[in-house]
Amino acid sequence: MKIAFIGLGNMGGGMAANLVKAGHSVNAFDLSEAALAAAKEHGCATFTDAREAVQGVDGVVTMLPNGAIVRSVYTESVIGHAPAGAVLLDCSTIDVATAKEVIAAAEAAGYDMVDAPVSGGIAAANGGTLTFMVGGTDKAFQRASEVLEPMGKAVIHAGDAGAGQTAKICNNMLLAITMIGTAEAMTMAKKLGLDPQKFYEISSVSSGYNWSLNAYTPLPGVGVQSPADNDYQGGFATALMLKDLRLAMEAAGSVGATTVLGSTAAELYERFAEANGGLDFSAIIKTL
Repeated sequence: MKIAFIGLGNMGGGMAANLVKAGHSVNAFDLSEAALAAAKEHGCATFTDAREAVQGVDGVVTMLPNGAIVRSVYTESVIGHAPAGAVLLDCSTIDVATAKEVIAAAEAAGYDMVDAPVSGGIAAANGGTLTFMVGGTDKAFQRASEVLEPMGKAVIHAGDAGAGQTAKICNNMLLAITMIGTAEAMTMAKKLGLDPQKFYEISSVSSGYNWSLNAYTPLPGVGVQSPADNDYQGGFATALMLKDLRLAMEAAGSVGATTVLGSTAAELYERFAEANGGLDFSAIIKTL
């Protein structure tokens, strides 16, 4: 397939490279010259105009910072400029309402489109092991899967348009809550005189088992290798976690959902991100 990839940041660059590795022809666009240069090194054809990048393609993938930019790119550069038969995939993490709005506009113009946010972070983007949560019609999902599979370990149809974004923000709200809980428990155990490694060995095979503890241990030198062992560099930036929590709180408010722990997590990350936005989100253990 010939695929246009718009948005070559920390996540998009690795994703586009994996499409090339899978044998697809990729037209890459980004505002950053450095990002375009890196994409070219990975075998992408590079463009400085998004409208030109989508000409003659079978699919368009976007990985962009926020809903306003997603709406702008699709309305100004994709819809009506990509071939009518192209499948459109937005892998950005944005608000549910904008995702539904953009998909409705694409469908009205005759396109199949899905929202397909990801879980897994930069390492998974580079390694092709992302999880995609996909919202859209059955037909759009089937078409999108061919594009998504080379970039991920799991491609899951979450439901109709916007369901992918819903799954993503709910998942990451839960992740933030469990990370804070894990950090509190590990710090409390340490202050009470229990060896943190022993706490990990016990809790990781007991009822305290959770992903933040078992697969992403927030304390250096304890449990599995994680960003904590690299001075909290790399991984999933605090600023990105805060973005997802803000989206979650906005969505919760729109439907009257009760999110006591989610709201508390958002407040804690709001304060922590002021000076630590670039650190991995597990670094919130430093506040304890």
